[in-house]
Amino acid sequence: MFSAMIQNLLSSSGQANAMQRAVQMNSYINKYNSQWTPVEKTSEGLAQSKDIQSFDTVLKKSAKVKFGDLLTNPTTKVSANIYTAQANGATETLSPRQKINNIISKISKKHGIDEKLVNAVIKQESGYNPNAKSKVGAMGLMQLMPATAKGLGVTNPMDPEQNVEGGVKYLKSMLNRYNGNVILALAAYNAGPGAVDKYDGIPPYKETQNYVRNILSNYL
Repeated sequence: MFSAMIQNLLSSSGQANAMQRAVQMNSYINKYNSQWTPVEKTSEGLAQSKDIQSFDTVLKKSAKVKFGDLLTNPTTKVSANIYTAQANGATETLSPRQKINNIISKISKKHGIDEKLVNAVIKQESGYNPNAKSKVGAMGLMQLMPATAKGLGVTNPMDPEQNVEGGVKYLKSMLNRYNGNVILALAAYNAGPGAVDKYDGIPPYKETQNYVRNILSNYL
């Protein structure tokens, strides 16, 4: 620490230097203030101002889609049709299989059914062909019989979304009936719950046994 006398000398010196610099800066600013004339008041400034264009004018000239009109005329309306067309175009780029996959994913989540199980059933039932029809009259991706489809509220079994909605609802009802037993639910989906109840398990039908075996091989 410095003594009080030295500290006082240092402080005084610092204050004096600061005051001196302040006077110099003030003098410098005043000197240039006295010489300054606003540009807009000079003939040169007026000449330059003629070449200056307003912001909206520049936008109008440079914007390819007349973006400047949005600033100068707020009532200008922009059609949303182009965005709708773009959205539709994006949807159209999806393959038929991708659309079906999206439907399966959405409806499986909606009803709380394993998406993988639904895919295994559809693969076995129709091979992902939404136009599939069996000899006995089963239709669509999940091969709904006409009476079953009607009972599930399906008005168009050939519509992929309606078909999967009905099929998943029916599959869930079979899972609930057999307390989550996937094997019995699949057997009932193929042969009907009456046959499963009658034999207290998978019916002794070769078709049903192969059906359950094939689905489980794709599911498990």
